[in-house]
Parts: sequence; C-alpha cells; structure tokens
Amino acid sequence: MEKFRLVIITGMSGAGKTQVIRAMEDLGYFCVDNLPPMLIPKFAELCVQSAGRVNKIALVVDIRGGEFFDALVQVLEDMEKLGFMYEILYLEASDETLIRRYKETRRRHPMAPLGRVSEGISRERERLEHIRGRATHIIDTSDLATAELKDRIVNLFAGERESERMTITVVSFGFKHGIPLDADMVFDVRFLPNPFYVESLRRKSGRAAEVSEYIGKWPITQQFLEKLGGLIDFLVPNYVKEGKGQLIIAIGCTGGMHRSVYVAEKIYENLRTKGYKVNVEHRDIKHNLVEV
Repeated sequence: MEKFRLVIITGMSGAGKTQVIRAMEDLGYFCVDNLPPMLIPKFAELCVQSAGRVNKIALVVDIRGGEFFDALVQVLEDMEKLGFMYEILYLEASDETLIRRYKETRRRHPMAPLGRVSEGISRERERLEHIRGRATHIIDTSDLATAELKDRIVNLFAGERESERMTITVVSFGFKHGIPLDADMVFDVRFLPNPFYVESLRRKSGRAAEVSEYIGKWPITQQFLEKLGGLIDFLVPNYVKEGKGQLIIAIGCTGGMHRSVYVAEKIYENLRTKGYKVNVEHRDIKHNLVEV
C-alpha cells in the first residue's frame, strides 16, 4: 500500500496557494480548499480508513477561515498525539509582490477588506508567525513563474515514478470528423500512400497486417516515421521535465481508419518500449465499416 501523506498548505494570501492546489491535483492528491482546522483530524481519520483509496491529501487552510484558523496550531498538536504524520507547506512572498498581485486582480485583502492592502499584509504576517515556525517546507514565490512553482511542487510531493512519468495518449482520427479538441500535438498524415484506393484493403483498418505492410513499404513512410519518432523522442522527456501530467498526440488522415491508425500504432509501440505510460485510441474506426 502506498504511504499515507497529508500536506497542509497555508501561508500569505496572494502567495500562490491556488496554483499549488492545482499542481497537487495533477499529482493525484485529494485536495480540499479552505477546510476548517477543527475538521482536519476527522477528515484524516476517514481517509486512513479508506483502505488505501485516499492516501494522498492536500488541504488548504488559511486566514479565510476567520476565527476558526486560530485553532490550527492546537489541532496540529492534537494530531501529533494521535500519531498522525503531516507536512506543512508555507507559501510567502515579499510585500511588494503581494501588493502588485492584489492590484492586478483588484481583489480586497481578507485582513483589510475596507483598508489598504499593505495593512492587511502586515496583520496577516503577524497572525501567521506561529504556523510559519512549524512549516516543513517554505517557498517564497516572489520571483517564481507559475511553471517554476509547479516544478517545486513536483520535486517536493510527487512520488518517485510520478515525477518521472506522465500519461500519454496517442489518438488516430479522421479530419472529416473533426480534430480532437484536447490534442496537444496534431500530425497530418494524409500525404502517405492511401490503402483506400486498393480494393482488397479498403475495408480493413490500419491495424490489419496487409494494410500495415502496404503503408510501411513506401520509402516516404519510413522517412516520416524516423523524423516523427526523433521529434517525439525529443519532446516527451522535456514535457516530463516541465511537469506536464498528460500529453495527447493526435494523428489524422482523411477518414481515420488506415494511415492515421497505422502511424498511431507505431508511435504507441515506440513509446511503450521506452517505458512511458501510454495508451492508444482509434477514435473514428467506428465511423467506418472496416475489419479492425
């Protein structure tokens, strides 16, 4: 069973807790925003009793909880007595950065709804002083871009394999049925020789041995697969490094039953043999009367 991990995210308003919780969700954490501290022990107990179904939890707890937030330190001490292990991720930023972010979003600071943002920041720092002293991890987001902050979160909270892998889906499709809306990369293979014009191959999909042999015998096909494979081999590790959780590669031909299916299968096999977590889908075969 995977190790139970509870992360409490707190810190200054405007320091990036929203971006962090999104990154934690991408890593498979069960995330709850603005949970009252008094509910944390009971929530953690329910997760422990879930028989491993919920074993990675991220909770955002901050001053939006009003007077409930003041109970956080006592709640954490009680959890330690009960044997619950937890980590505290504290986010902060310089006053100048926080003021700039509030001006950009035109939001009111929760500690100074009718006053100046600078006053609210000062009050919040004072109120958070004790919890900052208990933090397991402190990240200053003043000079961090969103992608850089996500990298920090991946390095801290991704499992060993999660930090090295993402889910890749290779999708074949037919342009006449529309491009997949969620595709990250789209490759048009309509320039390859088309088995549709060979009577004996017309009703067989690109997964059939005869069709695969026909498409693959042409020099242009082999040249394309070599160049496409090199591009994907270059891109995928860099997407993993960037922290991307899912990559969708779409391969399109006219109808989505011959050339796109063939190329998608080749990409799938190439990625699978290199250890990536990859799936292949043939979206538009169902629109054609073919032998799969």
